[in-house]
Amino acid sequence: MESTIVMINLFGAVALLLFGLSQVKDGVNRAFGARLRTGLASGTKSGLRSFLSGFLATIALQSSTATALMVASFVERELVKPRMAQIVLLGANVGTAVTAWIVATGIAWLSPLVILAGIVLYRGGSTSRQGGGQALIGIGLMLLSLHLLSSATEPMRQSPALSAFIGLLDNAWPVALAFSAGIAFISSSSLAAVVLILSLASTGILSAGLVIVLVLGANLGGAIPPVIASLSGPASVKRVTLGNLIVRAIGCLIALPLAGFAAELLETLPLSPAKLPVDAHLGFNLILAALAWPFSRLLSRLMLKMVPEDEQADNAPRYLDPQELSTPVVALASATREVLGVGDLIERMLHRAADAFERNNMAKLTEIGALEKRVDSLQQDVKIYLSKLGRGGLSEEDGRRSIVIIDYAINLEHIGDIIEKGLLPQVAKKVSLGLKFSEDGYEELSKLFHLTLENLRIAQTIFVTRDFNLARQLMEVKVEVRRMEKQSSERHLERLRDGRADSLQTSSLHLDMLRDLKRINAHIVSVAHPILDESGLLIESRLRNAAE
Repeated sequence: MESTIVMINLFGAVALLLFGLSQVKDGVNRAFGARLRTGLASGTKSGLRSFLSGFLATIALQSSTATALMVASFVERELVKPRMAQIVLLGANVGTAVTAWIVATGIAWLSPLVILAGIVLYRGGSTSRQGGGQALIGIGLMLLSLHLLSSATEPMRQSPALSAFIGLLDNAWPVALAFSAGIAFISSSSLAAVVLILSLASTGILSAGLVIVLVLGANLGGAIPPVIASLSGPASVKRVTLGNLIVRAIGCLIALPLAGFAAELLETLPLSPAKLPVDAHLGFNLILAALAWPFSRLLSRLMLKMVPEDEQADNAPRYLDPQELSTPVVALASATREVLGVGDLIERMLHRAADAFERNNMAKLTEIGALEKRVDSLQQDVKIYLSKLGRGGLSEEDGRRSIVIIDYAINLEHIGDIIEKGLLPQVAKKVSLGLKFSEDGYEELSKLFHLTLENLRIAQTIFVTRDFNLARQLMEVKVEVRRMEKQSSERHLERLRDGRADSLQTSSLHLDMLRDLKRINAHIVSVAHPILDESGLLIESRLRNAAE
């Protein structure tokens, strides 16, 4: 029964440590996420700046895994060079080691004060204050978990079963390394594994050599979660995380046979035996960074050969990074970029339909179906992404921006449907049957096609800039489109009354295409509605003018 209580206390303390780590990461992302990402992306112009960026980001986030995934996403967008990304991760490894060293300095007694300060900050009004408070609470919980770990491992000093198990590991260092790596992998944190080793080492039941081996295993296991997390990502992301794992694995393979010698060397130094795990952890990562740094370019080239470029689906989103969901401003900017790409696809569809109409070229229509599928897929991805963002709670302004993005994406998807199900078969019928519009009818439709394309380009600009004057201009164009559609319909009917054979042959096509282009413009103009509504210039019904 006593051993069961000891294990419950031990696992509970480890769980509290992991929870504290997650709170620190979420809090820092909430308070400084945008600045942290900007600093990490811009701070990689040189090797030293890359190393320091990874070091500082990991100290702030308390997670080398988070840093690895973040910098890997920047590599995918070509914001960070692959070689610099490897150096960033060397700095991240040292950052984790420094964090463990700080935690082990005996400041666990500060945990109540840190938690209290965190709660006071968390009750603040601003998002940054709440994020800072959450991070402080997480740090306090980490310090508290260290105290609980120490208490939980105290009864293990006299445990015969644990002594036998430790003796088994001491006689089989490769097994000990794999065991420690497994703990770090399961907990997704080399820091948690090192802190656990620190608590066991404080009981005096671990030899110095075994401590070093277990620390090597923690370093190896901590590099595996980013690799697993990036398996479904593009090749550029997988190269970064796999390269970091290879560097750590090579370091562990070289250091494992030297663990005994390293233990003797460390024992001659004026270091506290109780802090041997964190000292060994820091020393290993500093030496590994110094040795691996000169080979970073060679490593990035090797990764390029090991992980060839994969064929990325055309309908895969390019900018919707799940890691950015903790920073609403960044996530909304990425969603905006993705929807702009959807608008570009719609422009290509419209341009091909107009081209086929004017040049009687069926080849221009073949791509429209595939483009429409991409539009459907991407707008669905945007909606899912922003729905996840909304679950974390948004400010009123961010909430409005999210709705505007979703609304524009839906309108673009409706335009895609109109082009594929309306304009595409209409133009295809004209081309395949060799139908000819009257000269006036052809000119009217062609002019409306080009006006629609121009309106879409203006809408794309309004979507990004939220320019009031452009929004007002686009609303005025809507009236012009309605006038053009009505005028063209009336002229077409006049030509029918005059008995024009060309107008008789294309009558239904002419009216259907006018209707569809008018509907497309209505969806395009919708991007101006939120801007004009905020200015109080939109009315709910035109009937109000008649009543006044």
